[in-house]
Amino acid sequence: MNTQQKVAIVTGASQGIGASLVQAFRDRGYRVIANSRSIKPSNDPEILTVAGDIADPAVAQRIVREGLEKFGRIDTLVNNAGVFIAKPFTQYTAEDYASAIATNVGGFFHITQAAIGAMEKQGSGHVVSITTSLADHAIDGVPSVLANLTKGGMNSATKSLAIEYAKRGIRVNAVSPGVIKTPMHAPETHGFLAALHPVGRMGEIADVVQAVLYLDGAGFVTGEILHVDGGQSAGH
Repeated sequence: MNTQQKVAIVTGASQGIGASLVQAFRDRGYRVIANSRSIKPSNDPEILTVAGDIADPAVAQRIVREGLEKFGRIDTLVNNAGVFIAKPFTQYTAEDYASAIATNVGGFFHITQAAIGAMEKQGSGHVVSITTSLADHAIDGVPSVLANLTKGGMNSATKSLAIEYAKRGIRVNAVSPGVIKTPMHAPETHGFLAALHPVGRMGEIADVVQAVLYLDGAGFVTGEILHVDGGQSAGH
C-alpha cells in the first residue's frame, strides 16, 4: 500500500459541489473517499465510494475505517453534505427540524470526530466545512432559521476545533458560500438570487471548489470562515 499519497474525504459527493470537489482533488493527485446516500462505485481505482446517510454515526465510522483500510491515511475532510429548507419559521415541521439537525449537525459531528481521530495519529490533517453566509447575514425574503441554527453552529465549532487542535498539526476551516448556481435552483429564480449578492450574480461551483483548495494548501490558515458570497456578508 502506498501511504505517501494524500487522501481526502468528500461528503455529499455524488453531484454539484461535492462531485466537482472529488474531481478537483483527483486532479491534484489526491486519493478520494467519496460519500453520499446514492453514490455509485467509481471506475477510478483511486476513488473509494462509500454509500450511506452521513447522518448515521455508523456510516461516518465506516467511511473513515474503509478509507484507512484502502489508503492508509486521511489528510483532508470536506464536510459538504447538507440540507437547506427555506420556510417561514412557524411552518417548519418536526420532520424538517430532525432532517436539518441530523444531516447538518450530526453529519458534521460524527465524521469529523472519526476523521480527526485518524489525523491525530498521523500528526496532521485538515477539516473544511461548507456552511452558508446566511449564518452571518440574514436576508429579508429568504427564510433560513434552520440553516442558520445548524450551519451557524458549524461555523462556531470550526473555530473551537481549530484552537483545540492547533498544536497537534490539524487545521479546521470553513467555506461560507452565498447562493451557488446548482441544479437545485430553477432557472426562473436566478434573477432574484443573483440580486442577493452585491456583485450581481450567483456563485459558480468552481468558486467554492477554488476556496476549498486554497484553504487546503494554506498551512498558516486555521479557524477561518472564508466567505465566498459576492460580498453578501459584507452588506448591501
